[in-house]
This record gives sequence, C-alpha cells and structure tokens, in this order.
Amino acid sequence: MSDQLPIRIVIADDHEIVRQGVRNLIESEPDMELCGEATIGRDAVDIVTQTTPDVVVLDISMPGLNGIEATRQILRQSPRTRVLMFTMHDAEQLVLEVFNAGAHGYLLKSDAGRHLITAIRTVASGSRYFSSKLSEVIFESFLHKDLPHTPESTQPKPSSREREIIQLLAEGKSNKEVAAVLGISVKTAETHRAAVMRKLGLHSISELVRYAIRNKIIEA
Repeated sequence: MSDQLPIRIVIADDHEIVRQGVRNLIESEPDMELCGEATIGRDAVDIVTQTTPDVVVLDISMPGLNGIEATRQILRQSPRTRVLMFTMHDAEQLVLEVFNAGAHGYLLKSDAGRHLITAIRTVASGSRYFSSKLSEVIFESFLHKDLPHTPESTQPKPSSREREIIQLLAEGKSNKEVAAVLGISVKTAETHRAAVMRKLGLHSISELVRYAIRNKIIEA
C-alpha cells in the first residue's frame, strides 16, 4: 500500500448534476479525496480557505462571485491550492483572463469524462493543464498579440472589486443587497456603483447587464 497522501479536492459548481458527475469520478480514484463542495463563488473561497485542498475544480460561471474573481481570492487565501477552471466556454479572451487570474488549468466540460482525472493529477503535480482544443486558441492569441487594439480592448478594465460589483448589480441585486454581500455600507455600495458606471461609460443597469454578459461576468 502506498504511503502517499491523497490529492484533496474541492468542487465548486452551481449545477448539482455536474457536481455529482465530478464527485463520482473523484470517488472512483483511490488516490483522491473530496473534502468539500460549493454552489456559489463566495462559498468556494470560504471552503478552500478552511480546508486548504490541493486542487479546486472551479466553474467559471457561478452566482454572486464568478470563477475568475473566486480564483484571485482563493489564491490570496490559500496560495498552495491549485485552481482547475472547469467550463463550457472556450473564448480566447476568457482563457487569457483565467490564466491571468492565476489558474493552473482550464478544462472544458465536454472533455470532463475523458480528461478530468488527468487534469486534476496534472495541476496537483505542479504543472499546467488545458484542454487540447484550447491549444489553438492560445496559439492564435500569440499570433495576433501585436495587432492594433480594437476599441473594445481600449475600454478601461474594472478592478477585481469592481467586477464583483458589476456581477452583483447585473444579477439584480439592490445597493442594500450589494452592501450586505460585500460587508460594506449602503453609501459605499452606492459610491462603488456610480464609480463603475462612470469608469465604463455606462448609463443604465441594462447597459451594465449587457457589458457583464459580453465580458462573461454573468451568463445570458
């Protein structure tokens, strides 16, 4: 019998059927141990902070706090945890944002049945992993990295906190609800909201929702 410690894993996905599938795959591996599950981004951060797993399998689209922002917070709280982003999206900009946030792997859900266990082992060992389909996306980004920026790319980029504000507002939260979620005063929430709208040149919540969908902060 091996004395090697099992790979400890947290699953974070807001769909029960997805968590069940991932759970079944993990529990079938003798060298892996499930130590927590989360359905929203903030809970994922809390569970990882409490359990300090080796790997968190993290959905990119979760209510309250999306996977990209959750990745940043997880790595601040638990720097030794490896983040495997788990998503159906393969847009180039999204892939780049995920790795810029500090994630160690990017697995498409369509590849999960064949590659999830390999992906977990790869990132747990200290290497990076991404679905084979993404190699073309990443290669294309390098080919075109010197092309002139489009007007969209020159738009000011929101900070991590601003992206949290955008997601909460785009999900229909009021200033009071935003304040409660973030642990700030209502007045501070109102100030953040006004600053974000001004920075991005947005004039209504409907424009903010469209911005959030276009930039994959929320799903349509």
